[in-house]
Amino acid sequence: MTKLVSDFKEILTQSVSTCWQSPSNIALIKYWGKKGFQLPANPSLSFSLSEAYTITRIKATYNSAGDGPEVSFFFEGERNPAFASKIEEFLYSLEKYLVYLPYVNLSIESGNNFPHSAGIASSASSMSALAMGLVCIEQQLLADKLNSDDMLQKASFIARLGSGSACRSVYGGYSIWGKSEDFNGSSDEYAVPVDFVPGEKFRSIRDSILIVNQAPKKISSRIGHQMMNGHPFAEARYIQAVSNLKRIKQGMIENDWNTFTEVVENEALTLHAMMMSSTPGFILMHPNTLNIVEHFNEIRKQNKIEMCFTLDAGPNIHILYPEEETEKVKSALIELKKYCDEGKILDDMIGKGPENKHCR
Repeated sequence: MTKLVSDFKEILTQSVSTCWQSPSNIALIKYWGKKGFQLPANPSLSFSLSEAYTITRIKATYNSAGDGPEVSFFFEGERNPAFASKIEEFLYSLEKYLVYLPYVNLSIESGNNFPHSAGIASSASSMSALAMGLVCIEQQLLADKLNSDDMLQKASFIARLGSGSACRSVYGGYSIWGKSEDFNGSSDEYAVPVDFVPGEKFRSIRDSILIVNQAPKKISSRIGHQMMNGHPFAEARYIQAVSNLKRIKQGMIENDWNTFTEVVENEALTLHAMMMSSTPGFILMHPNTLNIVEHFNEIRKQNKIEMCFTLDAGPNIHILYPEEETEKVKSALIELKKYCDEGKILDDMIGKGPENKHCR
């Protein structure tokens, strides 16, 4: 069992605080369907974004009764007792991994700089930020400190228990979650950085997110994952994901944009096909999602632009492209802006992962 420093009570009496900024990520190979407890039915591949993120501040103080953690939670400046209760329940499940939790009261303040619950992986950024903060607090109380790699692995493991895709947001660049014979060190328990150097087109890849609808989606990802149990096409989907993972890795190593495009768009459309063919079936795309895809294909063909689209579990579309295509893509986006809610487009790019804003 992890050993806390002998004077951790005194440290907590004076309070311990930390603040982490953690990004959303965009999945290229999609995770949809679970096995066991929060384990993926197939491996997934994503890259962390730079400008779509959650900032979470945590202050820990001593709980003398030892029956913690007690949580007060503020989302974007407003107290949220309902979510505080959910976080408390989550934290109780973590006590065997973070042994200090019974001895703390936690004040947590969190906020996003992008719409939440709209299919831009806000759970990935929020849960990874929370996980990084919890492990950072543990570092301040541990007698034996973790090295940086072990700290990230533990944070990825903790984040995964809260939200599967969150385990990938612990890392910058490209990461994989799920055991795969094609990736060294890969695991169902946590994400790891990819074991290859991507070609030049993929090292500074950009992502323009077309906000079709900013409202929270009607069906949560958690419910959607459950609907893969007994799904008539589930096993075929998992086999497809493994095959696509192998293809995209080779394509990225060889700097092959065409292969990358084929795989990424196939994964996006398959994800939504699984939703529509669930029982009951459901649709998270909006009419303007389809309008964008149709118009996007015409623009790409006419202008010969290296760009592709993907979607997470929501209506909003991510346009991915190499950095050198930026000016051409910007011109193309002018034509697509009319389909966006209030004309909103978020310009983003591959990022470096979570940032420690305050960890004494």
